Amino acid sequence: MKLFHPDKLKRYAADLLQAGGYSPAHAENTAEILVWANARGADSHGVLRIPRYIEMTEEGTIDPVAVPHVVSREGAVSVLEAARAPGPSAMIAAMDTAVETAGRFGIGWCSARNITHAGAVGYFALRAAENGCLGIVMTASGPLMAYHGARVSGLSTNPISIAAPSQGLPLLLDMSTSTVALGKIMHARDTGSAIPEGWAIAADGTPATDPSDVATLTPLGGPKGSGLSLMIEVLASVLVANPAIAPVLAGEKGAMNGAALAIKIAAFGEPDTFAEHISDLADRLRKLPRAPGTDKILMPGERGFCLSAERMQNGIPIAEGTLKRLAAVADRFGIVPPAPSNTPAGTMNKGP
Repeated sequence: MKLFHPDKLKRYAADLLQAGGYSPAHAENTAEILVWANARGADSHGVLRIPRYIEMTEEGTIDPVAVPHVVSREGAVSVLEAARAPGPSAMIAAMDTAVETAGRFGIGWCSARNITHAGAVGYFALRAAENGCLGIVMTASGPLMAYHGARVSGLSTNPISIAAPSQGLPLLLDMSTSTVALGKIMHARDTGSAIPEGWAIAADGTPATDPSDVATLTPLGGPKGSGLSLMIEVLASVLVANPAIAPVLAGEKGAMNGAALAIKIAAFGEPDTFAEHISDLADRLRKLPRAPGTDKILMPGERGFCLSAERMQNGIPIAEGTLKRLAAVADRFGIVPPAPSNTPAGTMNKGP
């Protein structure tokens, strides 16, 4: 692992994406979200994604210059056509539309059709919390995860994030419906690490521990994870007549979609009182008697916020395998990679 200054890493990411065809605005949005994920320790959704994003651009899966736009509105509901634009830009537009709608109606829902991989969806839910709303975000894509009881992919790892403002750190739940996100398998490959049994399934249906043997991922909590993923497909895809799963299972091409929901806290009561109650709830949970081996009871997102504060100051560690793949892209486009900072990655505090 080598450390990189956040601004330099972000500039490097944006330069690579722009060289790969992204418009400047899309490159900046995507780089921002990738480095945000790395800073929080979510390397599975960080800069390791860049080579694949550029491949998807060259394959025509991502339109690197498309401009997402709202195509319909009815009351508090909007539909945004992303036209295969980079997912981060599409979901920023969707959440900003939802927040604006919530300002008028108390609640806003924006469905985003035909997005591409959006990265860490907590970024978009947090965007709502920073604007006086509860934020809920979901994305749905093609099969990557086994349906409970099957040994092949039948659903996606469809993530969901919920953010709530507080007097202190916001509550930020950000989870995939698989046991782990696919990016964790990618990160294990980059670091040369084995994966725990239970994360994934090999082609013969047995548990995979070598990331190179992974055929599909397992659902979180068995039927609970696959059931939640299925319902996200209903809410994000089927609702806007743009299914992501059924066409692929039928041998055809599927879609990728997102949904952003903003709930205006002031429509229900005093925002300061809400924030106070959230802080009180978190404090009381933290003071519960701890289970053996537990040093600290953490709230959703707390570890990421604390780690990000440190890494934004001291540097962000990136795996050697990721750096090699990024360097190959940089060499292709004539981009000079940034020099790592001097602090050894092993000396950094790993957060609470």
